[in-house]
Amino acid sequence: MTRQVKRAFRYRFYPTDKQAAELSRTFGCVRLVYNKALEERTRAWYGEQRRISYVQSSAALTEWKKTEELAFLSEVSSVPLQQALRHLQTAFANFFAQRVKYPRFKSKKRSRASAEYTRSGFTFRDGKLTLAKMAAPLDIRWSRPLPEGAVPTTVTVSRDSAGRWFVSMLCDDRVTRAPATTNAVGIDAGITSLVTLSSGEKVTNPRHERRDRARLARAQRELSRKAKGSNNRAKARRRVAEVHARIADRRRDFLHKLSTRLVRENQTVVIEDLTVRNLIKNGKLARGISDAAWGELRSMLEYKCAWYGRELVVIDRWFPSSKLCGACGRVREKLPLNVREWTCDCGAVHDRDVNAARNILTAGLAVSACGDGVRPQRESSRTGRSSVKQEPPRATVGIPRL
Repeated sequence: MTRQVKRAFRYRFYPTDKQAAELSRTFGCVRLVYNKALEERTRAWYGEQRRISYVQSSAALTEWKKTEELAFLSEVSSVPLQQALRHLQTAFANFFAQRVKYPRFKSKKRSRASAEYTRSGFTFRDGKLTLAKMAAPLDIRWSRPLPEGAVPTTVTVSRDSAGRWFVSMLCDDRVTRAPATTNAVGIDAGITSLVTLSSGEKVTNPRHERRDRARLARAQRELSRKAKGSNNRAKARRRVAEVHARIADRRRDFLHKLSTRLVRENQTVVIEDLTVRNLIKNGKLARGISDAAWGELRSMLEYKCAWYGRELVVIDRWFPSSKLCGACGRVREKLPLNVREWTCDCGAVHDRDVNAARNILTAGLAVSACGDGVRPQRESSRTGRSSVKQEPPRATVGIPRL
């Protein structure tokens, strides 16, 4: 059985000097239009309690192009500029629905440089992609083929802080559901072991950031010694960004392989609803938690389970998975993080992480069977649906005493 999904295919490309200049100009105009429209909306909202629609912002963009000060906006494709206004409209819709915070201005240094083109802003023929305002196609490295007969509906061009250029093509693709199985797995996330499975298997944390920590520190020291505003400082900043990009790429590759394996082997995957944003406030664990990227792993499990017909169960964050004895059901009052193995009053000896993973699995199967206490999966705000976690009651998950 197959199902149709929207899937993004990301490739690296190498623009010519002329194309790079055109894209850089487009990135700047996109950022300018977004910030100027946000400024107008902010003034209207806080000054007059009045909302500005996308249609009004689009009309304002037309007027901006007629002014002498902003006439250069007509020199780039209008499609990315309109898409920037649509993204701002989505951001405000989510804000008024109380799903996210108030939209922020895009910084030239901190924001990712990108531009989105719809079908009217590019041509795709014979495996060659040509953007509006460009005479030649992009020099793309096709690391994997697009689905047979697929035509991109949206193309997003971006440049990361390391100076690498990427193009992401959103296409319709058909995904075959994985063969049904009776296997189920509970996952306990950690730092020493990235994940511990209810089967007793522990997946060692690769610690990508720690492995490149010396290289990163050396690049950051060199950056700190360069004069501000100099070309050498810009080169040093790029070297730091290259180290960060290497770490992020290796981490993402590892998480993709791990999540794909878990989804292929199990019909039901049970995880905890960890609040990473709060956990990283612990100064001693923040670096390790950020390097583990639990949130990214959860996102991968969510969409892959949806694609391949698997069930993802997310149990309450307050469920005492580590302190609960899987044999008798007693809950310890305290269990410090340095205690990795403990003995219950009933005599059962537990490995902290394995016991937690097994308790997570048992609780997940229980709430999955009754349909109560299962946290709904997060949905993309791009579709207009809620992306905010909804808290289930704390007492909905539990394991009965024997």
